[in-house]
Amino acid sequence: MGIRSSHDREILRLALPALGALAAEPLYVLADTGIVGHLGRPQIAALGLAGTVLAGSFTIFNFLTYGTTAVVARATGAGREEDAARLAAQALWTAVGIGFALLVGCEVVAAPLLAALGGHGRSGHFALVYFRIAALGLPAALIALAGQGYLRGVSNLRRPLEIVVAANGVNLVLEVVFVYVFHWGIAGSAAGTAIAQAAMGMAFVVELLRPHAPSRRPSLAEMKPLFRIGRQIFVRTAALYASFLVAASVLARMGDAQIGAHQIAYQLFVLLALLLDALAIAGQVIIGRMLGAGDADGAHAAAVRMIGWSVVIGLVFAVVLAPLSHAIPRAFTDDPHVLHQAALLWPFLAAMQPLGGAVFALDGILIGAGDTRYLMWSMLAASALFVLLAALALSLGWGVIGVWAALDVLIAARLALLGPRFVRRRWAVVGWE
Repeated sequence: MGIRSSHDREILRLALPALGALAAEPLYVLADTGIVGHLGRPQIAALGLAGTVLAGSFTIFNFLTYGTTAVVARATGAGREEDAARLAAQALWTAVGIGFALLVGCEVVAAPLLAALGGHGRSGHFALVYFRIAALGLPAALIALAGQGYLRGVSNLRRPLEIVVAANGVNLVLEVVFVYVFHWGIAGSAAGTAIAQAAMGMAFVVELLRPHAPSRRPSLAEMKPLFRIGRQIFVRTAALYASFLVAASVLARMGDAQIGAHQIAYQLFVLLALLLDALAIAGQVIIGRMLGAGDADGAHAAAVRMIGWSVVIGLVFAVVLAPLSHAIPRAFTDDPHVLHQAALLWPFLAAMQPLGGAVFALDGILIGAGDTRYLMWSMLAASALFVLLAALALSLGWGVIGVWAALDVLIAARLALLGPRFVRRRWAVVGWE
């Protein structure tokens, strides 16, 4: 890869604010955990259970961001500003509809769902309290996803960063006041989250309604591009989420030390994925805009550059991680059995980084190009292979090594499926239609 490219400045301009917005979420979760953690063991256990379910509900609807970005970027590149403005309104209506349906569903199934997941006693009671209150913020959170998607599509990544950072700051202040001043306990933490999300949602409503559109009324015909791409990204995200859920389930059946080591490695994987995902977001914007403008060669050149940068960053992560198999896990635990299991899986975590770099970049490129049908089927195929290998690891006693080797195969299989698709350039379809 060359030292400099004409695409580097644009990639950096888009990736840095995207990284800031992405990093705000785990930092908020960390602060929330710290506040609730001082209330007691039942409260932190409740947050772990209810928060995981709510985060999963939020994550699998990220197509509201990615799908909106891809379609709006293509419209913008094609010079169809009115279409982009209409898409902003349709993304808002879509998020509102899904958000309120999700809220109703969560409130109805809250008690049996949390009980089925192991909620019991005081921690189960606190989990239900937190879940019911925090779920009130879900519609606003989904509106925020759509708002970020639209603003990314028009290459405005600074405004989402400002809104997300401000909302997280408000959330932190409210939680401290509600929990430690008003003594509302874990209910105060949930209320702070819901109120902050409501404020964030309103800020993104303003941004979605800001562009002039001939009509902002809901239209199923105009929502169609969002639904097509969104449905396929939803399936792709759900399959990826399910793969890591299967990994955790298999390792939990192997023993506490194995699942503990996996938790450490998985959280590190998520943290490092933030930077790579920021580059993927830049890819969605640049590729969608260039293809909309009819510049297939420029889109391909920019894509090659993004893949190169992602692989290089992944290699750096691998080189840094490799010798720290004993040092980093000790920051999380001093249990010798967990540390031993972490050392066993560590080479596979390190090896995953450059492979993941290439796959993250290809994800962003294909989403930006609207080639999400292929992305969906390739993810399903790779996930099916992983589930098979994970089941073998459990039945044949391969331990944590077998599961993390299977995770590496999952990433490698995705690369093997996405790489040829990129090289053949069947994704480089130009124009608005």
